[in-house]
Amino acid sequence: MKKISELESSIIEAIYDKKGSRITTIDLSDIEASPAPQLIICQARSSAQVAAIADNVREEVSRKLHIKPYATDGYRNAQWVIVDFGSIMVHVFQPEVREFYRLEELWSDGELTELPDLE
Repeated sequence: MKKISELESSIIEAIYDKKGSRITTIDLSDIEASPAPQLIICQARSSAQVAAIADNVREEVSRKLHIKPYATDGYRNAQWVIVDFGSIMVHVFQPEVREFYRLEELWSDGELTELPDLE
């Protein structure tokens, strides 16, 4: 079983803090063509919650670990926001957008771990 990094732990805590659900981590470290060594995917009920989760991830990681993301994208519509920390890319989706893009299926050759919802 892989050891969870401080960055991964901080991201997951920040998602839970804003009531994000269906959190899945995908370890892509053994896949050469992957966009990052790890993806963390979650979902939110509304565009406001998508933005709030992404903001909280950025703020908490910055506060706890003094790490800022390399890039963020998707705030305009807030249906799918990406926060890129280099070693971990965080994807925050509205449910219908997550279902459409199916990142878990696209990267199913990685090691997928589904985390329990808190509610």
